[in-house]
Amino acid sequence: MYAVIFKATIKQLDSEYLELAASMRDRAFSLYNCVDFVATTEGDQEVAVSYWKSKEDIKAWHDDEQHQAVQRLGKLKWYSSYSVDVVKVERSYTSESNN
Repeated sequence: MYAVIFKATIKQLDSEYLELAASMRDRAFSLYNCVDFVATTEGDQEVAVSYWKSKEDIKAWHDDEQHQAVQRLGKLKWYSSYSVDVVKVERSYTSESNN
């Protein structure tokens, strides 16, 4: 299992961003075997973490033409800077509350 950690400083998000982000998320799940995706925004910072079965799936997603087009828009319109880390998940566990 691999995780992609996207961190960005936001310029300004708009309705086009919201529509395209949802569309890209659906595309990652349906075409590229994305396992999970979570994102949060606080102030001018955004962090998104997606989980993938393989590096090949991540590469295919990165190379997707629609994803590339949305990335270009992100650089032009929505983000003043960003970083991406691709990491191998060495261990994973969950806990549930027993209320």
